[in-house]
Amino acid sequence: MTQDPTAPPLSEATESSTQPVLRELTDPKTMRALTHPVRLALLEVLALEGPLTATQAGELIGESPTTCSFHFRQLAKYGFVEEAGGGTGRQRPWKIVHLGLRINNVDEDPELDVAAKSLERLLFERAFARLQHFFDTRSNYPKSWQEAADSGEFILFVTPEELKEVNTKLVETLARFHDRLSDASLRPADSLPVEVLTFSYPIRLPGSAT
Repeated sequence: MTQDPTAPPLSEATESSTQPVLRELTDPKTMRALTHPVRLALLEVLALEGPLTATQAGELIGESPTTCSFHFRQLAKYGFVEEAGGGTGRQRPWKIVHLGLRINNVDEDPELDVAAKSLERLLFERAFARLQHFFDTRSNYPKSWQEAADSGEFILFVTPEELKEVNTKLVETLARFHDRLSDASLRPADSLPVEVLTFSYPIRLPGSAT
């Protein structure tokens, strides 16, 4: 399973009540509909800013209101956004439906496999670009944020069940802050949006020595 980097965690979700409810993508057509940089940018900005009109969103992501309006309608068609109420035409606000997505890429269906890989590739490219931008501009941030930001690499010898447990614990920790995405009043005055990327994967095949 792969989760959208705009979601709080990038790891396996469980049915625990402490976990955010993520939309699971299992349909290749829906995945292909989302595999577009403008549509992903719109979802990202809605997750950060809340309901926006096509004009407001366009100003934030550098696209025209006409382009944003078209892509909002396409996102609505596949259930990713919906009208927030009020306004008409390009001045009607849109809101995100699910704060986070989970991509089902564990399947023997070749069409699903291709669609999932294409969407994952685009999601990761966007996330890594943001990570690189932070590295390039780190000195512009206050010292407190430079010290708080972190990265690391760990090698674990674990079973599949133990790896699931590790991922679940990570999700539980990150999910503590999920409500702040949908309710700005819960955000501390000195908080900033922070992206956390986690990846857990075997680095060699079973029975392989290298």
